[in-house]
Amino acid sequence: MQEISEKTAIVTGAASGIGRGIATALAELGANVVMADIQKEAVEQAAKALSDTNKCVMPVQIDVTQEQSVIDALAEAESNFGKLHIACNNAGVPMHGTKLIDVPTGDWEFVTGVNILGVIHGIRHFVPAILKHGEEGHIINTSSVAGFQNRRGTNQGPYSMSKYATLSLSEALEHELEGTNVGVSVLCPGPIDTKIAHGARNRPDHMGGPQVRKNDESVLAEKLATRGLDPKKAGDRVIDAIQMNTFYAFIGDVPVEVIRARHRRIEDALNTPWVTDYLSD
Repeated sequence: MQEISEKTAIVTGAASGIGRGIATALAELGANVVMADIQKEAVEQAAKALSDTNKCVMPVQIDVTQEQSVIDALAEAESNFGKLHIACNNAGVPMHGTKLIDVPTGDWEFVTGVNILGVIHGIRHFVPAILKHGEEGHIINTSSVAGFQNRRGTNQGPYSMSKYATLSLSEALEHELEGTNVGVSVLCPGPIDTKIAHGARNRPDHMGGPQVRKNDESVLAEKLATRGLDPKKAGDRVIDAIQMNTFYAFIGDVPVEVIRARHRRIEDALNTPWVTDYLSD
């Protein structure tokens, strides 16, 4: 998908961080941008700030854990701009600093609700909206380098699990959309200077309401502040992935050797008498 000007895009989690960076990059290229976020006032302020760059920017409140909220946001996008071409399933929350056996059920529901079910809802409703008009389109799902590895000492198991799931969903979607005009990318950022460490403070009431998770904030805040990239760079990476139809869109500090070591461990496990390659028959 080469041309982005005058195309319509929806970006979830767009009030700040990576989502705002993506929305900014799209707006600068002349796209109609629907900025969707659970924080109503924050996304309205973010859209107002972008209006100097592009008048075709619209804020909408969304709770990606709720399917009807996603349907309603899509309806607003189509009502205002017509056809949808680009969907960025970006909304995400952290879950770090707590061992798996100590994570309460409500916290599991929160991280899977936003990071996994939010992407599923986007796939179920944004993808058909793009396919129905037959024009070029693109889906971008935000995973993380954490979707490729679990680093010792961070207790990031719930978060990594959710980003592994986003990666797998994206790979499956890419296969299903082969032969169409719709491309798929999975954004895999390292540390980005965002407010994700405070994500639980925007926890919806039906999932327990706002919380201060000191574990998330203590594990993430310093790393993001000292090593985090400008979110706009993540937005620029998304633009490149759309235009070049790149599936894996890594950016920033990536633990390359850790990921390679994991893959070598898998290769070693496959190279045993217990394994038969059924695709070789």
